[in-house]
Amino acid sequence: MSFVPAAIARLVMPLVVVALLPLAWSGPAHSAGRPSAAGLWQAPDDDTKQPTGWFLISDHNGVHDGIIAKMFLKPGEDPNAVCDKCKDDRHDHPWLGLEIIRGMKPEGEDKYGGGTILDPRDGNIYNAMMTVSPDGQTLTVRGYLGISLFGRDEIWHRLPDSAVKELDSSVLAKYLPAQAGGARRPGDVRSKAGTPAR
Repeated sequence: MSFVPAAIARLVMPLVVVALLPLAWSGPAHSAGRPSAAGLWQAPDDDTKQPTGWFLISDHNGVHDGIIAKMFLKPGEDPNAVCDKCKDDRHDHPWLGLEIIRGMKPEGEDKYGGGTILDPRDGNIYNAMMTVSPDGQTLTVRGYLGISLFGRDEIWHRLPDSAVKELDSSVLAKYLPAQAGGARRPGDVRSKAGTPAR
């Protein structure tokens, strides 16, 4: 076993993370040529249209999960916010790197369902569905209670692969290594995505 000095590891880790990124998601299209929800997405504020966050969605053998990959804070917002109202394994985990989308599976050409989405502000977990636009550039994310009629949509926009360089390498390092081997073991991604460095 070899040991790499911490200074070298800090320089090398971002390069390793960028190299592993293609293994974590299939990019804008599935192998069948249809758009995929996997990728890096930006959510805009409904009023100001300014970005509120970036979300990294990964495909784990057909099951899609997503983390908060970058936060755009307003003045006075806590950069070290934790999910203190979460009632599950995400309780008290930092928002940055928090897995908010779980268990989404393809349901046709461009739709995903059967999963959940977490609102870290209040700890509530909602049923979720996602729809990818035909060009693969927008993702409609809907959280709802009971039936999808009683829900709310958010429109996210796909970011270019080059935007990954702007992400905190500690968040990616904790999320991507579990993906590199291909097979997902229970708890790997959830524990990794939910415990980013503070």
